[in-house]
Amino acid sequence: MIGKILYPTDFSKHSLAALPLALDLAKRYEAQMHVLHAVDAPYEFLMEDGYVVPLVTTYPIEVDTLKKSAEQRLDEFVRENLADFKDAVQKAVVVGKAFAEIIHYAREQQIDLIVLGTHGHSALASMLMGNVAEKVVRKAPCPVLTVRHPEHKYEAP
Repeated sequence: MIGKILYPTDFSKHSLAALPLALDLAKRYEAQMHVLHAVDAPYEFLMEDGYVVPLVTTYPIEVDTLKKSAEQRLDEFVRENLADFKDAVQKAVVVGKAFAEIIHYAREQQIDLIVLGTHGHSALASMLMGNVAEKVVRKAPCPVLTVRHPEHKYEAP
């Protein structure tokens, strides 16, 4: 039985590709929708076009400010994309590595199914950072359904 569905989003077009399926499943199973966004604390590295660049700034980056901004963006996202669910959507913004926070949230909330988008990284980015969806699939406490964005074509090796 699917009673709770988790839809993690980074607000990208790749994560948005999974939303229609998550919503359809939630309606079919009359499941509770959970929408999660993980704010990655900006103290490690930035990835730009496959290059790793240490984050150096003279301004202190306030994680609370980033989290508050993400909460506002998530509220807007839910209003625009989950209007049919009205106030029945459980929203959460957490701080940390996305894959770990998704897994932690799924355990804590006893999620029955995770539906998330995938996207390709360059080979270097995959080696250094890994793929969030891949890590969630391997470590999640429940089934995970991944959805590839239609623009990301599979190419046989």
